[in-house]
Amino acid sequence: MTTTGFDLEDLQARIERCFSAGSAAVGDAAAMQAFVALRGALEAGTLRAAEPDAAAATGWRVNAWVKRGILLGFRLGALQDMSVVSASAVDRTTVGHMPQMAFIDKDTYPARQFSPEDGVRIVPGGSAVRSGAYVARGVVMMPPAYINVGAFVDEGTMVDSHALVGSCAQIGKRVHLSAAAQIGGVLEPVNASPVVIEDDVLVGGNTGVYEGTIVRRGAVLAAGTILTRGTPVYDVVQRTILKATAEVPLIIPKDAVVVPGSRAVPAGYGRQMNLSVYTPMIVKYRDEKTDLSTTLEELLR
Repeated sequence: MTTTGFDLEDLQARIERCFSAGSAAVGDAAAMQAFVALRGALEAGTLRAAEPDAAAATGWRVNAWVKRGILLGFRLGALQDMSVVSASAVDRTTVGHMPQMAFIDKDTYPARQFSPEDGVRIVPGGSAVRSGAYVARGVVMMPPAYINVGAFVDEGTMVDSHALVGSCAQIGKRVHLSAAAQIGGVLEPVNASPVVIEDDVLVGGNTGVYEGTIVRRGAVLAAGTILTRGTPVYDVVQRTILKATAEVPLIIPKDAVVVPGSRAVPAGYGRQMNLSVYTPMIVKYRDEKTDLSTTLEELLR
């Protein structure tokens, strides 16, 4: 396998060597060449920060060296003015007085540019995709939305207004990330698994999925659901409690319908005051009636 001119094993060795060199890699043309190859492969979807692996306990494998390559890009980059002149000011005669959207970032990670041939629909209004992120054909971004470096967003996915796809997060096919959905990412520690949202998942508005949580195919997360590594999920259908362990993150089962709920504090002052704590709950598993909630997404395409 080759990756933008490099054999995959050769590229991995170059990235590992340059990352280990620390600050000595800054200004090294060979280090920049390796990073640019890695960034291009991430954008093409031929290389991923995490990928499906049937042999792994979670079904996913983290490619730590790829994440080290992303971090290398930040080390090699220099701050650059990436400000954009406001389109509303095109009729002004003096460019220097045009209002700007001011951005200062590393020159190794500019915003990605797309063409109609890419098949990605980015509706006007302030969305951005950072270099080093893969966005497949058929993806729709409603403004403002953001996809960070190392993320993988597969075909037919909707990224709605104010939604975030964090660094290295993995989003499957035909996923709907509703308005203000927050999909956490993680670069460090490099061995940590990013959030994974598998195919055909519906993520409701104002939902947050963090700390390496894996949401299996076809699941539905109702609006306002928060999933973290430290949050137990009560499956009232199977009468079990789902928790992360030291080795395995929180995993939401296939076709599960998760809603925000609460449970009573069992003892002490909390019980005395009739307090409760937030608890996500699986209340059913997806069926044909649940699928009707995705009809709106088809109409928007």
